[in-house]
Order: sequence, then structure tokens, then C-alpha cells
Amino acid sequence: MSALSIHIYTFCFNLQIFIFLFLTAKPISCFPHQTLDSNPSFGPHISLFGDAKVDDGGSQVRLTRHHAPSSGLLLLDKPFKFAEERNAGRPISFSAEFSFSVSPGNGDGLAFVLIPNGFQTRFQGQGSFGLSGENMFLGIEFDTKKDDKVGDFNANHVGIDVGSLESVKVSNLSPLNLVLNNGEVLKSWIDYDSSSKLLQVRLSKLDDKRPYNPILAYHIGLLEMWGDEDVFVGIISTTNEVSSQSSCSVYSWRFRVTDVSSWMHSLPADPRAYADNDSQELRAERMKFCALTILAAIIFATVCGALFAFVMLFMWAILVSRRTVFPVVCQSGPEDFRYEKVNVIVEKDNRGDKH
Repeated sequence: MSALSIHIYTFCFNLQIFIFLFLTAKPISCFPHQTLDSNPSFGPHISLFGDAKVDDGGSQVRLTRHHAPSSGLLLLDKPFKFAEERNAGRPISFSAEFSFSVSPGNGDGLAFVLIPNGFQTRFQGQGSFGLSGENMFLGIEFDTKKDDKVGDFNANHVGIDVGSLESVKVSNLSPLNLVLNNGEVLKSWIDYDSSSKLLQVRLSKLDDKRPYNPILAYHIGLLEMWGDEDVFVGIISTTNEVSSQSSCSVYSWRFRVTDVSSWMHSLPADPRAYADNDSQELRAERMKFCALTILAAIIFATVCGALFAFVMLFMWAILVSRRTVFPVVCQSGPEDFRYEKVNVIVEKDNRGDKH
């Protein structure tokens, strides 16, 4: 009887310890604990997972903590499809624009990802960018850690990942005077044009203008890759090194999906075109564009008018020169005349005398 009581006591004690650890533990949640619907720097329908939280009075979202391990996910919880019946013949394109910073340290950095439905429910932040075990994703990694296993050549590069952390195309940022993990706020534009199947990545410092040339360009058919499956969009950051004190923050993020007619081919959409109408920067750019357009129109009209006048004068000169009759000028002046003497002889008829 005493032995049974000891086993019961031991079981109850262990159960209490398990319940205590379960309640006090802080695992990565698969359910969002915050949203950003009221933050004007972010688009609608964005949720936070893991260690991601609104920080600094709401001016930024801190994805990872300063001490490892830590991981956070910023997810657009409204999916889209590259192939939809209502968009038959009109491929889906998208544009993303976001600003971020990575503090010094040996963290993984940050990645912009297209992920399938259900990823958020199994997100545990394991491995680089929390993508370990995933084989269906598109990622643009802003990598701050050199991983020889996936062929990284330095700890300051941007790469395009398709179903694997081994990038299909990489751009070294050091020659561009850009450093990912020095704490400076950077801005990135990611555009995909379904008409040309071209994915482009641009990166600059926060106060610089959108670069004309991308740092990465890669041809990929996302319609063939995803078909009619739901696609979610997110921004992930992870820190798995125990000694790391790096953290990652996102300050703004806008994402837009557009459908373009199949016969049209244009540059990827610029998310700045969809900014709020009250944006002073956008209005200034529009005014500048209008002024330059008006000036160019005036110069063009002036040149065309001058050219038309010159042609008309030239034609008039040709026509007048053909029809003009020049008068013959007769000179008047004294002339020399020669007079000759003429002798007239009259003969009388004798029969004409008196009868």
C-alpha cells in the first residue's frame, strides 16, 4: 500500500511540474498575436507570428529579439492565386516595397517569401529563415551569414531561392557600398511581371530614390510553379546562433497584386504609384512630371511651327519664280537717219493741149 502511495505521489508531483513548465514556457505561437491594420506604414491584412512584435511606439515591427534563438514572421494573411478563372488570359503580377534594418551580429538576416497555405501553422523558426524542411517556396534572402553548406560566398549578399536555400542567383552588395547588418535602414523593391516572367530585386538606402537598374533579375514562371494554389506572402527573420545578439526590424511594407493583359508588356508595377494621394513626395513627382511634359510640348510645337513656316515660304518662292513675267526693257534715245534726194520728172502730153 505504501509503494502505491509513493507512485501516486510521484506521478502527481511530475504532473504538477509538467503543467508548470507548460504554462511558463514561451513557445513560438502559430497564431497571430498582433495585427497592423491601424499602422499607415503597412498595408492591410498583416499579422505577426513568433517573436515579432510592434516596437518603439508602433513605428516598427521587431521580428527577432537581441538574444538567440529567436524568429519572427510578418505575414499577409490574405492569399492570392496566380491562376484564377476571372483572370483568364491576364497573368498575375505583384510588387512589394519594404524598409528594414539588421543590427550587427551573426544572425541570418531577413527574407521576403512566397509560401503555400499552412506554412504559418507549422512555423517554428527552425533553420535559416525558418524554411528548413520546406520545398515549395520562393524566397529573396537578404543574408548576413556565410553558410558554406548552401554555397554562400560572403555574409553580405542578396539571393533568390526557389524551393531550396541554395540560391539560384546571387548579388554581392559589398561593391555597391551597401551593408545589410550595420543597423542602417535600407529599402527594397521586389517586382514580378508575369508577361515577361521576370523577377527583379532592387535595394538602396532609405533616403535614396528607387534604383533604375535591379541588383538581381531572374526569369521564372510562377504561374507554372504555383498553378491555382493559394499563395501567402511574408517577411521572415531568424537568429539561431546562441552567441548572436543580432535583431531585425521592419519599418514599412506594402504589397500589391495586379493583373496585366497578356498582349501587354510593361515594366513591373511600381508600388509608389499606389501610395496615398496625400503623399507629398508623390504629388511633387507628379508636378515635376507635368511641368516637364508641358515644357517639352511647347518646345515641340515651336519647332514644328518654325519648320512648317520654312516649308511654306520655300514652296511659295518656287511657285512665284515660275509664274513671274519679266517686262522687256526698250531703250529710248536719239537715232541717226539718212535722207536721200529723189528727182521727180513730169512729162506733158501734146494731145492734152487745146482742141
